[in-house]
Amino acid sequence: MNVLPLHMMLCTRASRWLRRAALTLAVLSGLPMASLAQSEHQVVLDAREAFRKKDKAQLVAATVAARQHPLAPWIEYWELSNRLGAAQTDEIEAFYARWSGTYVEDRLRNDWLLELGRRRDWANFSRNYPRFRMNDDREVTCYALLTQHLAGQDVRESARNAWLAQRDLDDGCNLLASTLFAAGQLTENDAWQEARISIENNRPRAARAAAGFVSPEAGNAVAALVENPARYLARKPGNDNGQGAELATLALLRLAGNDPQAAAAQLKERWQSALPKHLAALAWAGTAKQAALKLMPEAVPYYQRAWALYREAPTIKRDLAPWSDDTLGWQVRSALRFDGSDEERWALVNSALQAMSADGQKDPAWVYWRARARQGAAKDGPDGEPDRLAARQMLESISGQMHFYGKLAHEDLGGTVALPPKPAALSAAERDSARRNPGFERALLLISIGLRNEGVREWNFTLRGLSDRELLAAAQLACDREVWDRCINTSDRTRQEVDMAQRFPTPFRQEVMAQAREIGLDPAYVYGLIRQESRFIMDARSHVGASGLMQIMPATARWTAKKIGIDYKADMITDRGVNLKLGTAYLKLVLDDFGGSQALAAAAYNAGPGRPRRWRDGPLMEPAAWAENIPFAETRDYVKKVLSNSVYYSALLGSKPTSLKARLGPQIGPRDSHAPASDKELP
Repeated sequence: MNVLPLHMMLCTRASRWLRRAALTLAVLSGLPMASLAQSEHQVVLDAREAFRKKDKAQLVAATVAARQHPLAPWIEYWELSNRLGAAQTDEIEAFYARWSGTYVEDRLRNDWLLELGRRRDWANFSRNYPRFRMNDDREVTCYALLTQHLAGQDVRESARNAWLAQRDLDDGCNLLASTLFAAGQLTENDAWQEARISIENNRPRAARAAAGFVSPEAGNAVAALVENPARYLARKPGNDNGQGAELATLALLRLAGNDPQAAAAQLKERWQSALPKHLAALAWAGTAKQAALKLMPEAVPYYQRAWALYREAPTIKRDLAPWSDDTLGWQVRSALRFDGSDEERWALVNSALQAMSADGQKDPAWVYWRARARQGAAKDGPDGEPDRLAARQMLESISGQMHFYGKLAHEDLGGTVALPPKPAALSAAERDSARRNPGFERALLLISIGLRNEGVREWNFTLRGLSDRELLAAAQLACDREVWDRCINTSDRTRQEVDMAQRFPTPFRQEVMAQAREIGLDPAYVYGLIRQESRFIMDARSHVGASGLMQIMPATARWTAKKIGIDYKADMITDRGVNLKLGTAYLKLVLDDFGGSQALAAAAYNAGPGRPRRWRDGPLMEPAAWAENIPFAETRDYVKKVLSNSVYYSALLGSKPTSLKARLGPQIGPRDSHAPASDKELP
C-alpha cells in the first residue's frame, strides 16, 4: 500500500526534505558502495535521526528517496518498525520478501514476533517463529514455549529454565510462567526460587511478580520488604514455616545486599532458629555471597554456617533450595582469600565446586581452581596419587586454550607460550568472496558513516555458519579496512586455523612502540590494554564518557596533561597522538604507584586507583587468586584479558617475558609500610 500521498499532504516539511534527498541521491544509482562520498549518505543519517525522534513522515519520505541507496533496507526497516504496532501481516511479509536473507529481515522478524506475542496472535507467531534465524531473544523464546504448551507439548523444564534466566520482568516470560503456573506445571517452589534469584540479582519487579503467583498478598509483601527489609523483618512474627518464612528469607537476602553484617546479626539473633533449616541455610549463603563481594573476612564463616544448616535439613528440602552457581562461585573466591589453613581453604573450594551445576563446573576458572584444590588436598603416598592424577587431567583439559586460565594451566604443567602456526595464505578467490559479500559491504558502509552499532549487528549476522577459512577472509577484509574490532572479533571465532596477526594486530606500531619505550613501559602491556579498552577504535566512546584509543576519562586527561606539562584542550582527547601520550603516561603513573604490579595497575586503569587500593587489603594472595576476587565483573574480566593479551603481544613483538606468571608478579597484599606513599591525587 502506497501511503506517501497522505503523508505528503500532512507534512510539507517532509515534502521539502524529500525533494532535497531525491536531488542528493540522483547520482547514487549504480555506484558501488565504496565509491559513495560521506555527504551522499546524509539521507541515511537523517533517516536514523528521524527513527530516533519517531518522525513518521520523514521516515516515509526517506524510504522513497533512498530506494537506490545500498542501505535502503535499513531505512525501510526503521520506517516499518517505527509503526509496528499498527502494521499488518501483508506488509510485513512484503518486507521479508523484498529483503530476504538480510539482517534487517531477521531483525524485523524478531520485532514482529515480540509484537505478535503482545497481541496474543499465536497463529501468526507460530507461522513466523520457525523462520527466525538469530533466535537469541529470551522473551521471544518464552512466547515460543507458550505456543508449544498451548499446542499440547510438554515444555515445563525448558519454560522453567527460561523464566529463571530472565534478566528482568518481561511480558513473554511472565505470561509463560503465569500460564504454566495456572496449569499446575510450575509450582510454588518454582515461584519462590525465581523470587530469590530476582532478589539476589536486584530485580525487584520480577521478584514481586513471582511471589504474586503464590498469592496477591505475597506479591504485595515483596514490594514492602524490597523497600525496607529491616522494618519488614522487625514487624514479622517468626513462627511461620510456610509463605511467611519464604518472605522473611527474601527480606534477609535483600538486607544482605545492602549490609551483610546486619543480615548476619538478624540471622544469629532470631531468624536462624525461626526459619526452616533449608531456608536459614539459603539466607546464610546469600549473606555470605554479599560479604564475599565486599571482600569481608566474615564471608568464610558465613558460608560454613550455611553448609552446616544445609546438611541438617531434610533431604527433600535440600533438593528444593539449591544455591546459584554465582553464590557458589563467590564461595570459591572467598576461600581463596581465606587467611587460614590450606586444608580448610581447599575444602571450601571443593565443596562449592562439587555443588555447582554441570555447566558451571565447565567454566575454565573453576576447572583450574578445582585442579589446584585437588593438588592442595593431595597427600604423599598411594592415597594421594589419585588426587594428583585428577588434578593434572583437569589442567590438561584447559591447557593451551587461549585465555587466562588456559595459560596458567599450561604453565602449571611446565609449558611455555608458543604461538600457533600461521594458516596458509588466503587465496584471491577467498578474499574476493568476502569482499563481495553484501552483508559485509553494508556493515562496513554503516560503520564508515558513523552507524557502528548497526554495522556491528549486520556484520555479526553475516558471520553465521562460516567456515574457518571464510572467517579468516572476513577478518582480513576488516583488517584491510582498519575496522579493527571486527578484524579481532571475527578472527577470534576460528577454531582450527588461528591467525595471531589478526587476533592481536598492532596498528600504529611505530607510535605505540616509541611512546611506550620513551616512558619505560612494556609495549606488549600497552597493546594488551588498548586491545581490551577500545579494540583500536579511535572514535570509541564508553557509556561513562571515556574516549579514544586508550579510553581516557576527560578528568583523567586534564589531570595527566597537567602532570606531564601538555597544553591541553578538551577536544584533543580523540586525537590519536595526544590520546596515546596521555593514556600511556597515566598508565605509567599508575603502574609506578602500584609498585610495578601489572594486575593492580590494569585494575586501577579500569576502575580507578582507589578501588584496587582497597581490594589489596587483607591477606597476602597469589595474583591469580587476587584477580579472581575483584568484586566488579567487568574489571575482573578486564584484568585477566589485559594480562593474557600482553603475553601474546610480547611473543608477537619479540619482547620478554612471555610468561603469564611473570606478568602477574609476586603476591599481592597490603602496601608495604616501607614503600613510598601512594599518590592520592591519581584520578
